[in-house]
Amino acid sequence: MDTRRPWTRVVAAVGIAAATVLLLAACAAGVNPDVGTAPPGAEEPAGFWLGLWHGFILPVTWIVSLFTRTVSPYEVFNSGNWYDVGFVLGISIVFGGPLGAGRARRR
Repeated sequence: MDTRRPWTRVVAAVGIAAATVLLLAACAAGVNPDVGTAPPGAEEPAGFWLGLWHGFILPVTWIVSLFTRTVSPYEVFNSGNWYDVGFVLGISIVFGGPLGAGRARRR
């Protein structure tokens, strides 16, 4: 027999819904005025290969970006989806990705 009061389920449901809304709102992209503008010395947007390189060096650039404003782990002046594919592929290679999961020992 359920000894909880009926309103506790309603309160729990509202709490979960509020937490979900806050989580999704935190993931929303903000307005970045630098998007689409070339950084000094860049002639064309970053493409797949530069995205791949940025994915490889992400662990180092992320740590450096915590201490300086001149280093960013993600290039905002990029070619779009191909840069993103390279970036995610680079991260996957560095951190093992789906191929690294197969190396886990099974008991």
